[in-house]
Amino acid sequence: QVQLVESGGGLVQAGGSLRLACAASGFTFSDYPMAWFRQAPGKEREFVAGITGGGDRTSYLDSVEGRFIISRDNAKNTVHLHMNSLKPEDTAVYYCAKSGSRYSISRGESFFDYWGQGTQVTVSS
Repeated sequence: QVQLVESGGGLVQAGGSLRLACAASGFTFSDYPMAWFRQAPGKEREFVAGITGGGDRTSYLDSVEGRFIISRDNAKNTVHLHMNSLKPEDTAVYYCAKSGSRYSISRGESFFDYWGQGTQVTVSS
C-alpha cells in the first residue's frame, strides 16, 4: 500500500535552515506530482510547494518563494523540502502528499490522495 514517511523536522532559530524528507513507497513514484503542505496551530492546512513527476516544474506558496526549494530523487523515491531563512511564521506541522493526478501540480487538498503523518517544524525568534 502507499506509504509516505516524513523526517527532518525540529527546532531551529529564525534565519536558520532545515531539510525535510519524504520517503515514498507503494506506487510508481516518478509518475506522480508530489507536494508539501503545512498546518499551523489554529489555521487551515495550506499548500507550500509542489513538483511534477519528472521534477521539471515546481510551484510555491508566495510567502516561501525564494526561501524554500522542493526537489525529488526518483531513483530513491524521495522528495525533499529545503527550507532556508526560516521565520517564526513558518512554524507548523509539515505534511508530504501524493497527487491523485499524474498530470499537473494542484494546490487544493482534494487533489491529493495520500498523506504522510506530518513532521513538526518550530522556528524560534
